[in-house]
Amino acid sequence: MTSHVMATYARLPVVFEKGDGAWLWDEAGRRYLDAVSGVAVCGLGHAHPAVRDAICAQAGKLLHTSNLYQIKLQENLADALIAASGLEKAFFCNSGAEANEAAIKIARKLGHERGIDDPCVLVMEGSFHGRTMATLSATGNAKVREGFEPLVSGFIRLPYDDLDAVSAVDDPRVVAMLVEPVQGEGGVRIPHAGYLKALRQLCDQRGWLLMLDEVQTGIGRTGSLFAFQQEDILPDVMTLAKALGNGVPIGACLARGKAAEVLSAGKHGSTFGGNPLACSAALAVLKTIASENLAARAKELGNRIAADFRRTLGGNAHVLDVRNKGLMIGVELDQPCGELVALALDAGLLVNVTAERTIRLLPPLIMTDEQAQLLVQELAALIASFTQRAGAPETAATS
Repeated sequence: MTSHVMATYARLPVVFEKGDGAWLWDEAGRRYLDAVSGVAVCGLGHAHPAVRDAICAQAGKLLHTSNLYQIKLQENLADALIAASGLEKAFFCNSGAEANEAAIKIARKLGHERGIDDPCVLVMEGSFHGRTMATLSATGNAKVREGFEPLVSGFIRLPYDDLDAVSAVDDPRVVAMLVEPVQGEGGVRIPHAGYLKALRQLCDQRGWLLMLDEVQTGIGRTGSLFAFQQEDILPDVMTLAKALGNGVPIGACLARGKAAEVLSAGKHGSTFGGNPLACSAALAVLKTIASENLAARAKELGNRIAADFRRTLGGNAHVLDVRNKGLMIGVELDQPCGELVALALDAGLLVNVTAERTIRLLPPLIMTDEQAQLLVQELAALIASFTQRAGAPETAATS
C-alpha cells in the first residue's frame, strides 16, 4: 500500500488500536507492554481515567478561543506550575521544541537589552532540543543538524558534564546556558551529582541565565516533579512538554526574574498554545501525580528495575552499563543494538534504542510491580540472545 504520509519516521510495522495503563493492543488484538510511553509522553499510561474525564468534559464545553482572550484554565495551570517550581511566569505552546524556542528567544532578547548585538547561548554536545531550525542548531547531535545548513548562529557547544569546559568560557557574547538534567536522546547520560548546582554557581558568577530543558525529565519522571529539585537549585528558565499533557500536545516555558519579563506583548506567541483542552489535560496530570505520589513511585520503581537489570545482566560481558534517574533507564551495550527494537516488538514489548548502543526505557509512572518484573525478565532474555547471536567473545549465563 502506498502511504501518502511523508516518510519522516522509520515506523515499525504495527498499528495500535487501544491502550490501558502500561498495555497497548494492536489491530489484531495482540497485547504489548509499553516501556516507551510515547517517548516519555504518557507518564500516566494510556487512557488514564483522570485525563480522559478532564478532556471529555472540556471537549463538551470549549476547545479553543485563541490567546486574544483570557483563558481561565491557562491561568490555573500557570498557578499550579509556578507553585510547584518556584519560578514566576509561564508561556504555553504545543511542544518541547516550541518551549525551547521561547527559551532561546528570551536569552537573545535579554542579550540585546544588555547591549550585546550577537548574544550566544552555551549548549552541550550530545544534547537534543528539538527539530525546528533554532532548536536543531542548538542540538548537540551532528546527525540531527546534517543537511539543514546554514544553521542558526549564536550557539557555543561544550562537552556535557564537564565543568572545566564551562569555566574556561571567556566570551562576552554569552548570555545563557541551555542544558538537560539528563540527556535522553544522547543515551540516557546522567551527569555527576552536583553538576547542575555547579552550573548554577557559574551562571550566577558570570551573569548568565541557567535554562534547563526538562522536556523529557520533567513531570515526575526522574523522581521529583522537576529534575532540578534534586540538586536544591532554581533555574532562571525551564522548558516542559511531553508528559505535561499525557498525550494532549502542550509545552511550557517557565521563567523568573528578568527572564520572566523580557517577552512583552507582540514579541512571541502561539496559536494553539495553552488552549482550554490542553490545559484541562495538564491540570489533571499534575493533580494525579501529586495525589498518587507518582514522582516518588518513579524513583523507587526506577531504582528497582535498574537493580534487577544489573543483577540479571551482571554476567553479560557485552552490557557496559545500566543506569537510571528514576524511570529514565539506559542499558548500554558494547555494540549497535537497534535491531533489538524489532525483536522486542515481536516479543510483545515496546522499547527504544538511542545513541546506537543504549536501550532507553521510559515506562509509565503507573507501571505495576508485576509489569516491571515482566519487563526485566523479557528484555534481559532478549539481550542475552541478541549478544550471543552477535558473536561476542564471551557471554555469561543470564537468568
